[in-house]
Amino acid sequence: MEEWEHRELRLDDAALAERRGEGIRIAVVDSGVHSLHPHVGGVAGGVAIGRDETEADDYLDRLGHGTAVAAAIREKAPGAELFAVKVFGDRLATSCGALVRAIEWAAEHEARLINLSLGTTNPAHEVRLAEAVAGAADAGSLVVSARSGGGRTGEEGTPEGEGVRWLPGSIPGAIGVLLDWSCPRHSVRVRTDHRGAPAFLASGFPRPIPGVSPARNLGGISFAVANVTGVLARLLEAEPKVRSASQVFESARRHAVLRPATQ
Repeated sequence: MEEWEHRELRLDDAALAERRGEGIRIAVVDSGVHSLHPHVGGVAGGVAIGRDETEADDYLDRLGHGTAVAAAIREKAPGAELFAVKVFGDRLATSCGALVRAIEWAAEHEARLINLSLGTTNPAHEVRLAEAVAGAADAGSLVVSARSGGGRTGEEGTPEGEGVRWLPGSIPGAIGVLLDWSCPRHSVRVRTDHRGAPAFLASGFPRPIPGVSPARNLGGISFAVANVTGVLARLLEAEPKVRSASQVFESARRHAVLRPATQ
């Protein structure tokens, strides 16, 4: 593991600077999306999935979380095609069955990236979620989700709280994200952990809102996941033959630049 230095994939680096996420379909599994929000710029479609796995057409966001997540993705991948997959209704909670169905729906609709700015620590759900992640991967869809709840980072850029395992982000085949408050908002850090498992680290700050201080805005692991998804949309546009989570990691490492952790 790189304790004092890291590889960093930045939007202004040569491989990504001219990319916009064109041709990349992203499913935002969350509280829905307010498609008319100026930071979102519309969605291509969507679905609402209830706790009982029933489906409906009303994917309008009434909580604000999914819209903020979509805005963070759109900022980094303005050319991507967004789909809203609503699993949260009046609160940020859902069932395992609804989450599994959301992943299946996204894969059926040919999403290349499935953004899950959410997770569970309940090991009872691991088998079903692992099957959903594997099924999505077989269909060409990659799940991007929190690998742990995370905390604020230490001085050397090593995230705290990695011992708390979140699903489905910690499942092999998923793209697991860790929170790193020291990471620039337009960068993703790429490294392996002490077990040699790949990890993506990103800032927990969302897209800024004019006139609102970062301290009063939303923030946390949800937006680290969204920031990674947006950057990876550009990477997949640059390398369309990349298919698996391991290939994404190797591609990201290949394009990332080795930098001191203080930068």
